[in-house]
Amino acid sequence: MSAVVTEASETTTAAKPGLREGAFGNATALACRECGHQVDLGPFYACPECFGPLEIAYDFPRVTREEIEAGPRNIWRYKALLPVPADIETSPNTEPGFTRLLRATNLGRDLGIDRLWVKDDSTNPTNSFKDRVVACALSAARELGSTVFACPSTGNLANAVAAAGARAGIKTVVFIPSNLEQPKQVNSAIFTENLVAVDGNYDDVNKLASEIAGEEEGWAFVNVNVRPYYAEGSKTLGYEIAEQLGWRLPDQVVIPVASGSQLTKVDKSFQELIKLGLVEDKPYRIFGAQATGCGPVATAFKAGTDAIRPVKPDTIAKSLAIGNPADGIYVLDITRRTGGAVEEVTDEEIREGIVLLARTEGIFTETAGGTTTAVTKKLVETGQLDPSLETVIINTGHGLKTLDAVSGQVGAAATIAPTYSAFKATGL
Repeated sequence: MSAVVTEASETTTAAKPGLREGAFGNATALACRECGHQVDLGPFYACPECFGPLEIAYDFPRVTREEIEAGPRNIWRYKALLPVPADIETSPNTEPGFTRLLRATNLGRDLGIDRLWVKDDSTNPTNSFKDRVVACALSAARELGSTVFACPSTGNLANAVAAAGARAGIKTVVFIPSNLEQPKQVNSAIFTENLVAVDGNYDDVNKLASEIAGEEEGWAFVNVNVRPYYAEGSKTLGYEIAEQLGWRLPDQVVIPVASGSQLTKVDKSFQELIKLGLVEDKPYRIFGAQATGCGPVATAFKAGTDAIRPVKPDTIAKSLAIGNPADGIYVLDITRRTGGAVEEVTDEEIREGIVLLARTEGIFTETAGGTTTAVTKKLVETGQLDPSLETVIINTGHGLKTLDAVSGQVGAAATIAPTYSAFKATGL
């Protein structure tokens, strides 16, 4: 197998001075998704030529399945494909990833899908997939000499950043909407004393973070000025799905959409595995899942337009409540290119999805996973998803973080006296 290079139209500069050799592994530059212009590896996220988003360009070496399988049982088994140094395992981090891929026979039977799998990322260190992206962002922050590790967040990211910062011994500051679910606030505040609640929605918090990143020296905002490195962590979801399926790609995958970055990077991971010869090249379909109360990408998809109109979020799925998704247009491109779709479901359907996944597969998901489960059900019912094809749905977080969403939906079947006759009277 030959080396794989992510190409771009032009490069302007050489290696950034002050970085140690191999600081970003096999990454070579930051390349604009829109015009292909390249800039140095550094704390940059917008193209200086067209203001398009920057992402990592690589010159991959030959990588074999055997080399990957011999690696640690976390995301660093794929370090050759990530913007991290070869000695990444020696730096303190939460070592996320290699979460379970469960054959969901019961849920599949209920939904009418012959071969269904759940990629369950609720078993990561802070119980969400955000530990993956944060681990890559932490590596970048460390290599760039940042003194503060920070983020704007709808909850899960704040949890992951706060925990990773504590593990790394770096000052950490996390910003969240003030109306965030209480369990997620506690899950952040337990790791850092620097939790800042902002009166406003996520888009307001993100705007504030961007302003701070532009003014303060040494601050690494994981999803702002080190976003290109952070986003690459989502690729490991795709790598793991393929490896755990026996080094093959699924026919269909359903992914929740907030900013849209996770969906775009799963697609990128599949393309990289194909180019590296690690999996067979085959068609696959990617579907996005949103909540009706914050579904700007689903709305654009159904309208057949490329223009995504920002919305003010109003949904129980707060982890998906990004009204102006940065990668929304790329989600449209990918779902259309692969023959997938972007669908939305109501809050009530989300609650039903949470209960359905729990009672069929023993997985307690948060509202994002409830959204994905409910959207999968809707995709089958509307004929958009082929139930005869092998399908993977992604559960991004644990339900203990969003208890309020279902606390009124479930409870004791009966309250009885401590007698056998009372039990018999229940009819259980």
